[in-house]
Amino acid sequence: MNTIPNRAAICDVLLEKAENDKDIIALCSDSRGSASLTPFADRFPEQFVEVGIAEQNLVSISAGLASCGKKPFAASPACFISTRSYEQCKVDVAYSNTNVKLIGISGGISYGTLGMSHHSAQDIAAMSAIPNMRVYLPSDRHQTKKLIEALLEDEKPAYIRVGRNPVEDVYTEEDCPFALDKANVIREGSDVTLVGCGEMVLPCVEAAKILEEQGVSASVIDMYCVKPFDSETLISQAAGRKLVLSVEEHSPYGGLGSRVSQVVGANCPTKVINVALPDTPVVSGNSKEVFTHYEMTGEGIAKRVMENI
Repeated sequence: MNTIPNRAAICDVLLEKAENDKDIIALCSDSRGSASLTPFADRFPEQFVEVGIAEQNLVSISAGLASCGKKPFAASPACFISTRSYEQCKVDVAYSNTNVKLIGISGGISYGTLGMSHHSAQDIAAMSAIPNMRVYLPSDRHQTKKLIEALLEDEKPAYIRVGRNPVEDVYTEEDCPFALDKANVIREGSDVTLVGCGEMVLPCVEAAKILEEQGVSASVIDMYCVKPFDSETLISQAAGRKLVLSVEEHSPYGGLGSRVSQVVGANCPTKVINVALPDTPVVSGNSKEVFTHYEMTGEGIAKRVMENI
């Protein structure tokens, strides 16, 4: 069982690269522990900035550092960085097209029982709506590593959302195909297509295995790049299918499901179902309990497929 959360994988990459690149700066808003950045702060104190509980300042300071040629990675709970500092993300980072990588930690319903104030079920929609802002939800630690390495090579804004807890591996260290802004087809199928992002990719894989036992062949797409969206891969896997079903740890409005519906509807019309969190404050519980309650599991996804084909 994997014990390394995606946030720790981000820190591992930054630790490795900062050794020879003093322009890499990590920033956080009183969240170095939550962001798994304590090792970075301890090892590179002159490349670490703690702004306290001040998310707007976090983003604006990051933009200023980027304007001076630095490579800032700003980490804060996804529920706060995507709401409290939305104007700064829009204007200081995206409008100015500055090289700031925004890391939304403990995304989705990671904070569990802390409730709606600490859940981030609107961040995919909000960040995707900002011009120049890219939006990524890596599915496991291996893909997270590849993503951060790739983002270190460019100078454009990005929002990366990761969960709080370790998630089971979708890939392996030896087998983790990755191309920036190109979705991965994890499994080929001919009857239905399942599209997931972030922590919902693994349940899609599990659902495909369950469906296979029931005689249904399912493709699985890891759409970690919600923006820019890989329409080409989706169209190739949706054409001729009986059903396309998307799964996301997000509101049913404006996220992955909305984009999937737009692309499929415009290019290869077929039935599309969006599995997401409800448009209400979610029930209290840890991630596993919440996902089970809303049937956002392999079994629940397979059940939705069978009900709709």
